[in-house]
Amino acid sequence: MNKTSQSERALRLKALHERPGAFVIPNPWDVGSARLLAGVGFEALATTSAGFAHSLGGGDGMVTLQQKLDHIDRLSSAVDLPVSADLENGFSDDPREVAGTILKAAEAGAVGGSIEDHTRAPDHRIYDLELAVERIHAAVEAARSLDFPFMLTARAEGLLGSRMDLDGVIRRLRAFETAGADVLYAPGLKTLADVQEVAASLTRPLNVLGYMVGGATHAQLAEAGAKRISVGPALSRIAIAALLSAITEIREKGSFSWAEDVPSGAQVAALMEQGAPHRDKA
Repeated sequence: MNKTSQSERALRLKALHERPGAFVIPNPWDVGSARLLAGVGFEALATTSAGFAHSLGGGDGMVTLQQKLDHIDRLSSAVDLPVSADLENGFSDDPREVAGTILKAAEAGAVGGSIEDHTRAPDHRIYDLELAVERIHAAVEAARSLDFPFMLTARAEGLLGSRMDLDGVIRRLRAFETAGADVLYAPGLKTLADVQEVAASLTRPLNVLGYMVGGATHAQLAEAGAKRISVGPALSRIAIAALLSAITEIREKGSFSWAEDVPSGAQVAALMEQGAPHRDKA
């Protein structure tokens, strides 16, 4: 990616976190979905580890670091939008290697990225707080060494699987904030009251997994204190659900009514063209 272009994207992503209100940062899983999301007017994108893994025929956590870096490069090259990368646990327990992952993601084209506080072990256990903070600090130091503002998101995963209560997650987010993270993220918040409590406990932007907060709208999440609203793997799974519904109808009923509402090839091509980088449109 052109360095000037990457700097411009980085500044745009930073500005989104600084303006009033909340913004939605949807999660594409391949070049086509990235261009569709860009084509309909979203201002930034974030990769999804699970969605990408599904596109390769596997489950979350099965992707290698090199596959992830290649994916970031493809998506960053496919659109003009800022791309933040889901970097899972940094692909290492070692803080120094986590820092290296940040630098590699930036080299691949990302202008932001997230680091989780759980391992890639089968039980996805949570790191001890001291090590978790050390890993975020190392990631922050790597991000600060770049010549553009890389938005580093620290994720506290304890609510997923009920491995930690909200107070414990807030303690972790505060520690990550002190370590220098630009954005804080606790997947698994279920109510607007929880969003409000977490946001009030922090001074830096809060990312919320919007669809998990039962029935909440963009406006309600913003009012509760969310700054950034993502959807994780949900869009990719919606696509899978539509595919499963269609093939079930074909196999069980021998009919094709699902095809009545699909967009035409021309409509899809027009949206993808609209979402393509300006250099591809010349």
